[in-house]
Amino acid sequence: MIDQGRGIPPDQLDRIFERFHQAQDVQRRDAEGAGLGLYIAKELVERMGGEIRVRSTVGEGSTFTVTVPGAPADLPASAARS
Repeated sequence: MIDQGRGIPPDQLDRIFERFHQAQDVQRRDAEGAGLGLYIAKELVERMGGEIRVRSTVGEGSTFTVTVPGAPADLPASAARS
């Protein structure tokens, strides 16, 4: 997934998958969360034997990459929803 949001400060990247963690020093937030979404995503991906990675640049956005063993790389979007 790629977004074009505010990005995540470099000093926060190692912590964003921690339970209840919310990135600090973000210029403005439209909505507050509980800090559980990325933690839950990481737990689910790892339980399937996969990996989740993030690259981010402040002011440009973030890219999250999820890999899961045995998941076809070229699965059509319609099949992924069923």
